[in-house]
Amino acid sequence: MLLRRPDKNPKQENHYAVGLARKAGGSWFREWILTLRRRSGFLRYFTNTSWLVTGNVIRLAINLAVGVYVARFLGPERYGELSFAIAYVGLFSSLSGLGLDSVLVREIVRSPEERAILLGSAFGLRLIGFVLIFTAVLLGLWFQPEAWRSRWLIMVIALGYLFQAAYVINDDLEARVQARYTVQVQLVVLAIVSFFQLAGAWFGAPLMYFACAMLLSSILTAGGLVWVYFMKFGGMREWRFSSGIAKKLMKDALPLIFAGLAIMVYMRIDQVMIRNMLGSEAVGYYAVAVKLSEAWYFVPTAVTASLFPAIINAKKRSETLYMNRLQRLHNLLVLISIVVGVAGVILAAPVIRILFGEAYMPAAEVLSIYVWAGLFVSLGMASHYFLMAEDMHWRAFFRTFSGMIINIFLNLVLIPRYGMSGAAMATLVSYAVAGYVYDLFDARCRGMFVVKTKALVGFWRFA
Repeated sequence: MLLRRPDKNPKQENHYAVGLARKAGGSWFREWILTLRRRSGFLRYFTNTSWLVTGNVIRLAINLAVGVYVARFLGPERYGELSFAIAYVGLFSSLSGLGLDSVLVREIVRSPEERAILLGSAFGLRLIGFVLIFTAVLLGLWFQPEAWRSRWLIMVIALGYLFQAAYVINDDLEARVQARYTVQVQLVVLAIVSFFQLAGAWFGAPLMYFACAMLLSSILTAGGLVWVYFMKFGGMREWRFSSGIAKKLMKDALPLIFAGLAIMVYMRIDQVMIRNMLGSEAVGYYAVAVKLSEAWYFVPTAVTASLFPAIINAKKRSETLYMNRLQRLHNLLVLISIVVGVAGVILAAPVIRILFGEAYMPAAEVLSIYVWAGLFVSLGMASHYFLMAEDMHWRAFFRTFSGMIINIFLNLVLIPRYGMSGAAMATLVSYAVAGYVYDLFDARCRGMFVVKTKALVGFWRFA
């Protein structure tokens, strides 16, 4: 029996392909693959997420190996000084992105025909953001005498944010569900910068050398993204800045700027306060624990970023589909977080000893506490996209602002009493408030509190 190829009918075309596979003696696996063509949307998002996760696993492994070697070379005190400079600039880093990333992705998905003007406007805004962050860093140094001895490290690290204006290309690739290009650029840059860092540690380079490595990473990443965009999508020639579009983007992103500031404060203020209260050596121990605890954060970041366009599209089609996707996303992230948390508690001491040596063993106790913050970080990331989809931008700010206030207060109380472990406990509680508890007291977010609670008690239902 002959099979007739149908004309321009996807469903019939798929049955035709499956029939050919069967007639040719194809295996059940081939038939299954062909049948998946009907789920092209799923495959597209799955492939995109796979690229993000695979790329970040490779980056995690390389960064961890290089970071361990550099930390061993520098020792707790010098490593703490470098970590302090990174954390200090990080306090102001949200001024660079101006909260535009998720807003820009959302607008490109909604109005792809306006891509050029959206990207051009966002690029211009991010250049303005660099001016803001550099000014804030300089003012911060003026009012923070303790940071003055690290000023050159801080300024070199801050300079890297100038080149991050080109990272709007990553937002466009995210909206196109084409993460593989970003991942490829990141991996090439990582290989170059890792060699640069290893050579510095091998030859006994000063601290400034490692700050310059961070600047080099920003320069190469920006250059790589621009090159990929030129080769694949024609470059940036059609981009143009529109004050009207810029104002619209900033109106939506304004609460996210404040939210980003709050997030970075309660993610990095602990290291600044530890340095002022306990010294650079304590920051070195604490930074090692934070590095290991946050190493896997790329997983919720990659999953939520990759599935955000799918969630936005689901909202257009069906409220039930939209909520189902949100629930499954939360369940999956909670499951992963619990597995990581349990592993972190069990393996904290041996991991620190094996990777960083006996000199860093005080970090083990911090790690066993801090690792659980990832549970609420994951919930916060997932619900952040819910707030974006619902246009509740100010809720994102109020949520993170509450966490920031609690974090600063608890740091002041717990660090003098419990040292580094007190800072870890303060961070854990503040993340729980911002990522979970806040939703209970906000009427418009109470639905997300229910979703998160269901995820916490039924996290295995993610399929």
